Amino acid sequence: MTAETTEWAGPARFLPPHEPTRRDDGALHYSGLTYAAPVGFRPLQLDVWVPPTATPSPLVVWIHGGAWMGGDRRHLPETLRPDQLFDALLEVGLAVATIDYRHALEAPFPAQLHDAKAAVRYLRAHADVLGVDTARIGVAGESAGGHLAALLALTAFRADLEGTQGVGGTSSAVDVVVDWYGVADLSTMPRMTPPPHLLEKLPPEFATPPEDFLLSGADAATRADASPVTHVTPQAPPFLLVHGTTDWLVPYSQSEQLHAALTSVGVESRLVPVEGAEHIFTGCDDIDAVVQLSVDYLATSLKGDPR
Repeated sequence: MTAETTEWAGPARFLPPHEPTRRDDGALHYSGLTYAAPVGFRPLQLDVWVPPTATPSPLVVWIHGGAWMGGDRRHLPETLRPDQLFDALLEVGLAVATIDYRHALEAPFPAQLHDAKAAVRYLRAHADVLGVDTARIGVAGESAGGHLAALLALTAFRADLEGTQGVGGTSSAVDVVVDWYGVADLSTMPRMTPPPHLLEKLPPEFATPPEDFLLSGADAATRADASPVTHVTPQAPPFLLVHGTTDWLVPYSQSEQLHAALTSVGVESRLVPVEGAEHIFTGCDDIDAVVQLSVDYLATSLKGDPR
């Protein structure tokens, strides 16, 4: 008897989904799925929640913020209740995937965009196992995550920005975007750091504008590639831009600039100012309304109705 041998295919580029757990409300939760395993870096993971619906649910991908330097797929801005947005999406019959990505001190741009694209490809490739409908995918994010959500949506035609991590052979295109106070144009973005009373509570790296770490001495072409406005075309998906009018970290004018670029080429874009709100909607007196606005926009775009 001879043992059969199988030629080694090399290190795993991703891991298939494992069995989910079921929440008390019937939703399935896939925790810590490895969507990419870049050599020399930590495995990149995502979580998926799937509502208890009779048919596969449309999917929203959430990208966390954190100045490209921190943050975690499991956490929302501190102005929201834990899981508030995720639960609201499930309540209207939308599945939600939350992704980690490489931070700027791990790898400079375009690593973060490559990771977001790899996550979408993974979700498409495993849609049947996960019980999600990826015929139409929404993406949403806040701050750095809003910036990456916009880039993800606007660069489907850029094969050179696709990256080689994780699953290949499927599309990373998305169909609708909710961008909360993301950077739109790095060439017009003021070099901002937190005010002293906040800076003293933060790691010393935050004394440097975070885009310096993201770009890491990049040339003008890379800076342009890292700016969503660079990639606006008439083929862009619809956008909902929500931004505090007194945001001291990412000025409201950044969303105004992206909105103007989108509408100038005929793309559907809605810009919603949150009057008097700062970054992460601090000072907003009705966060629930902001969340519901965003959820309804995604539900209408992906399902045809908000409920």
